[in-house]
Amino acid sequence: MLLEFFPSNIAGMGLINLDLDAIEGYVSNHLRLFISMAAGLIVLVGIVAVSVFFINVQGAEKTMVPDVQGRDLTAALLELQVKELYPRISLRYSQSSTDKGLVLEQTPQPGTIVKAGRRIQLVVSQGVMVNTIENYIGRNIDEVRMDIQTLLSTQSVGGTVQPVTIKDPVMYQYSTEPAGTVLQQKPEAGTAISGPTMMELVVSRGNENVMTKLPNLLGLGLDNALEQIGLAGIDFEFSIRESRNGEKAGTVVYQNPGGGALAASSTRVEIVMTIPDSLPQNQVFGLFTYEMAQNPYPLLVTLESILPGGARQRLLSVQYPGGRLSVPYLQPSGAVLVLSMLNREIHRETVALPVENLRF
Repeated sequence: MLLEFFPSNIAGMGLINLDLDAIEGYVSNHLRLFISMAAGLIVLVGIVAVSVFFINVQGAEKTMVPDVQGRDLTAALLELQVKELYPRISLRYSQSSTDKGLVLEQTPQPGTIVKAGRRIQLVVSQGVMVNTIENYIGRNIDEVRMDIQTLLSTQSVGGTVQPVTIKDPVMYQYSTEPAGTVLQQKPEAGTAISGPTMMELVVSRGNENVMTKLPNLLGLGLDNALEQIGLAGIDFEFSIRESRNGEKAGTVVYQNPGGGALAASSTRVEIVMTIPDSLPQNQVFGLFTYEMAQNPYPLLVTLESILPGGARQRLLSVQYPGGRLSVPYLQPSGAVLVLSMLNREIHRETVALPVENLRF
């Protein structure tokens, strides 16, 4: 039995040794394959990295810096954009107000060859530094106010605004100069501005005794009457009523003082217009009234109509001194009447049919 047992066990042990040798060879082969693949991957990554490096070293396409000095900033930016260059802007005061918005300097200089995408330094003028009081005598007060408002919004020294303001109310006096003309100013022109400055102005109210020949409005229809008033620039007050005693409907039937008379420019002319006999469907004849502030001298006043379709129609444009404004109108229901002074809207209202004309 023993002789039979040992040979069989010895044979089994030989098989085990053969299996271990096969496994060892299998693992060794696959390990070498893995190491080879890893080494190949490292080499591939290295090649890609070197390629990217040399591409970056080569850089973007080169371009020539254009000459934008003395050009308007908008035009300069467009030209830099074409060259694929990008601005870096700084502002500086210059010696002339005509330089405002122009490029004063640039870096790099024109003609320099740079890579696309380069930042170009631009120094742009923000106008002349105002450090003295200007001469406003002889100018219109409204223009002076606009200039000073612009000065307040743009001028600064060390980050602190050095304002020049007008003392209100300004002083008015009669003068042969046109109404609204600055006659005197304090401080005088050329005074240095060292801090916030209050300016006192004396403004012309116009000639107290100037006489105007009044236009003859009798018999005129609505549009013609308003046109003549606008051309003459007279002070006026309208009223409307039904026609009577053979009067023609829809016309001016009364004027006081009468046409052709010489009257002071401040004289208010009373005008009566009759209501038209018949109106087109959905049209309204009425009297627009608004109580305005009294102006020291006549200012431009306009009355417009915004029709239901959106179109605008000017009804009256006149130099008006203020007070009660009354203007007849013939407009479609739903139109919006807009009153403006010096191109600034001050009132609006919607035209509506009278209650007795509404149908339910």
